[in-house]
Amino acid sequence: MAVSAYAEIGFRGAWIATVANIDWPSKEAVGNTEKQQNEMIWLLDSLQSLGLNAIILQVRPTADALYISDLEPVSQWLTGKQGSWNEQEPWDPLAWTIEQAHERKMEVHVWLNPYRVNLATTNISSLAEEHVFRRHPEWFWQYNKQWYFDPGLPITRAWICGIVQDILERYDVQAIHMDDYFYPYPAGKLQIPDNETFKNHSRGFENIADWRRDNVNLAIQEISETIHECKPNVAFGISPFGVWRNASVDSTGSATTAGITNYDDLYADIRLWIKEGWIDYVLPQLYWEIGKKAADYEVLAHWWANEVRGTKCKLYIGMAPYRLVESRKSKVESSKSNPWGMGNEIERQMQLNRTIPEITGECFYSTRPLLRNPRGVCQTIRAIYSDEAQTEPLLLPWE
Repeated sequence: MAVSAYAEIGFRGAWIATVANIDWPSKEAVGNTEKQQNEMIWLLDSLQSLGLNAIILQVRPTADALYISDLEPVSQWLTGKQGSWNEQEPWDPLAWTIEQAHERKMEVHVWLNPYRVNLATTNISSLAEEHVFRRHPEWFWQYNKQWYFDPGLPITRAWICGIVQDILERYDVQAIHMDDYFYPYPAGKLQIPDNETFKNHSRGFENIADWRRDNVNLAIQEISETIHECKPNVAFGISPFGVWRNASVDSTGSATTAGITNYDDLYADIRLWIKEGWIDYVLPQLYWEIGKKAADYEVLAHWWANEVRGTKCKLYIGMAPYRLVESRKSKVESSKSNPWGMGNEIERQMQLNRTIPEITGECFYSTRPLLRNPRGVCQTIRAIYSDEAQTEPLLLPWE
C-alpha cells in the first residue's frame, strides 16, 4: 500500500490501558504472574509486527501502582485487591515490561493519571489501608461518585512530582505521559466542591475558572521541571481531549462545536503548555471521523499543527481503531451514516496525516481493540509502515 509521504511519522505507538483491565492484564490473568507476562509478550510482539515502536503503558490509573512503589499501593487491576499481592508472588511488572520492550527496540512511555483516586464503580472502601487517601482525606474532594486529589492544594503538586521523581530514579523510561483527565468531565449542573480551597489558596485570583486553570498550569510546569532536572533526556507528553476551544468562544480556537473543551471544562490550557515549552509532545485524541460536523478530524489535525508550528513541541495524533465497526454487526452500524462502518476510517486518517508536515507521530487507542483487527486495520497499519522509512529518531539511542 504505497503512501506518498510528506509528513515523517517516526513515533508509532499504542496505549496499553490497565484500568478496569481494559488491555492488560486481562481479568483472567489478575493475580497470575505467568499469565500476565505471557499476555504482555503477546501484546508487544503483535504491536511490533505492525511496525509500532512505542507503548504508552498505564502504570498509575487510580493513585496506585503497577510497579514497585513505597509511596502508593499495588493496583487492584494487577493483583485483585489494592495493596495486597494475595496469592501472587510479588514482581515488578514495569521493570520486566521495560526489558521486554527494549529488547524489541520499543520505547516505554509511562502513563499516569494525576488526580483520580477511584472509578465511579469502585467503592472507596476498597482502597488499601496505606493509601494516601486514608492518611490525608483533607487532600481530596468527591465529584460524581469519584474522589480526586484537590488540584488547588500545593501538597497535591508536590505529591505528584514525588511520584514522577520516584519512577524516573528507578526505571529506564523514555517519557512521562498524562492523558485528558485533569479536572473531571462535567456531570450536568453538578458543581466542583472546591470553593473552600479557592478561598484559602486563591493566590490573588478572583475568577475561580482562571484559578483552576492556573492550578493545572502549575502542576504541569512543576512536573516538567521535575522530569528535566531528574532526567533531561526523558520526554513529557500530554494526550488532551481533541478540542482546545471552539471558535465560537475564542476566534483562535478550532472550527468545531464540541460540547466539552479542554480550556473551558477541563481547565487544561494545552496551548499555554506548548508555548511555554513545558511539554515535549502533544498527542491530541482525535477520535472523530474526517468530515464530522461538530469535530472534524481534518480541521483539528490542521489546528493542532498550527499550534506546534515554530515551537519545540512535537505533534503526534491519537487515533481510535476501537471505533471501527465490524461489517458483521448490524446494518444500521454499517450504514453510510456511520463512517466507522464503511471501509477503513483509520486508513483515511493516516493518509491525511502524511500531508501535514507537523504531524510526526501516531498512536492508537487502545491495544486490544486494535489487535482484534476490525475492518482489517492491522493490515492497513502494517502496509503503510512497512512502506515507509522511519525518519524521526527515537528517544532511545539504539545501537
